[in-house]
Amino acid sequence: MQSRNPFNSAVVVNPLMRDFDALFRELGQPGLFRQSPRRTERTPAADILESEAGVTLHLDIPGVDAKDIQVTVERDVLTVKAERKTQPLAEGVSVRRQERGQGSFTRSFSLPETVDAAKVEARYEQGVLTLTLPRREETKPRVIEVKVQS
Repeated sequence: MQSRNPFNSAVVVNPLMRDFDALFRELGQPGLFRQSPRRTERTPAADILESEAGVTLHLDIPGVDAKDIQVTVERDVLTVKAERKTQPLAEGVSVRRQERGQGSFTRSFSLPETVDAAKVEARYEQGVLTLTLPRREETKPRVIEVKVQS
């Protein structure tokens, strides 16, 4: 079945080409995992918050098993590696459309000098990895008491 393009009656648009056009438009949209054009590696969205206590990093990685997450700190670089594994399909079931990414990713962050890398903590809850990076004691703001002489 073919339909005519209303903007150019000489061009015949076939449904398969329409599906390809829609696919390419969707690929250009930001998603949960952004795929690198040259690799199949995926990168999750991250929020980085800073306070007097330190830095908090939130990574959205739903569908990843906690045992498949690895967090390392080497020198001044924090690296998160994880893998979302492909779920096996039941017999007689086929994929009609798959938008949720599978595979592994690696994401690294440069740590500021103020962070105490030895005290980094990681928590994974409801698909969000939260990393708490406390400030080193010597970089925390401190209040100096003013003494009054009488």
